[in-house]
Amino acid sequence: MKNITVAIDEETYRKARIKAAEKSTSVSALVRDFLSRLDDEEGEAARFARLLQQQDELVERIRAMHTGFSAADNLSREALHDRHALH
Repeated sequence: MKNITVAIDEETYRKARIKAAEKSTSVSALVRDFLSRLDDEEGEAARFARLLQQQDELVERIRAMHTGFSAADNLSREALHDRHALH
């Protein structure tokens, strides 16, 4: 485990000590937990970016499978609602 030195103002240090006391831990443990979560958040962001990329690739594959589709190929509104034409 490595030690680091961080310079902060008195008020921030006082608040950190109070928060640490409320959680029955130390300021060092709070900082360690915070820094550990940064790595987790970056991992989450990377996973989310990969999911978005996979989604884009899937949409492109679906579009490639359905070439030639045209809204003009659909029935007109009149034909769709003409029940006698369907029988």
